[in-house]
Amino acid sequence: MEVTAVRLVEHGAPLRIEKVELPQPGPDEVLVEMAFGSVNPVDRYGALGLTATDGPLPRTLGTEGSGTVDGSAVLVHGSGVGTGRDGLWASAAVVPRKALTPVPEGVELEQAASAGVAGATAWRVVTEIAKVTKEDRLLVLGASGGVGSMIISLCRSEGATSVVGQTAEADNRDWLSRIGATDVVVVSGSAELADQVGELAPTVVFDALGDGFTGQAIASMANHGRLVIFGSSAGTSGELPLLALYRKGITVFGYAGLLASEEELARAKRRAMQAIAERRMHVEIGARFPIERANEAFECLAARKVRGKLVLDLRD
Repeated sequence: MEVTAVRLVEHGAPLRIEKVELPQPGPDEVLVEMAFGSVNPVDRYGALGLTATDGPLPRTLGTEGSGTVDGSAVLVHGSGVGTGRDGLWASAAVVPRKALTPVPEGVELEQAASAGVAGATAWRVVTEIAKVTKEDRLLVLGASGGVGSMIISLCRSEGATSVVGQTAEADNRDWLSRIGATDVVVVSGSAELADQVGELAPTVVFDALGDGFTGQAIASMANHGRLVIFGSSAGTSGELPLLALYRKGITVFGYAGLLASEEELARAKRRAMQAIAERRMHVEIGARFPIERANEAFECLAARKVRGKLVLDLRD
């Protein structure tokens, strides 16, 4: 079976759109008719050679997506898909059966395509790591991103009464309010953050940015606060106010999704999709690209200009 696929031929080089021949499914493998592929930072890092450096070349990219198997909707994610073997950015893919998660009623395929990475991350950092309660005052850095926007909607549906979202774009203010933010701070530079949110004194900060934002968040936090770092899209290093860190008794958690067991991720994916089905977690599809524009999708991801999630439309 010949399919159109997004191929990584050389690390750091533009992706190629090529026709490839799919192998016949082996034992414990299935053929998935792909519908949508989520575009995640991990896919870009793999293309640049920053992760999965021992993965085969050339290979089809795409670590997460949605489609159908014998007419049934499925999320596809895990089991080395897109890193140790061909991925999902193609009109069809042969994958391990254990990489499939059934999609419940009430979840569109476009939404399901983001449940394996962003959805599972949002669910785990809110419910398992920070263990958010109704009494918490929350600050979400990078609130307009795929995970950040899901965190805001999930926290509000879980009963949190104070959920502040940070964004660099004033145009995101009304949208973030609609999905659950009780307040929105428009801050493009990290130096402004502590002054903007100091009165909030957040008990929990979700940090997708890193760089100077992390230190400023610590400076603004309440005593015994919890800081959950799950990304570093603004910068992978920064200075921390160590006096504030230990005198306030701040607990710092790092979310390491790549270290999670298959059982942990499987549970998170199921619960994330159930939350989406029940409208407790909002999935914003900010941009859709046809498969031929995969390189442009990476450029948009790197620029951090897309509201919510970015997906590839893989349908013929």
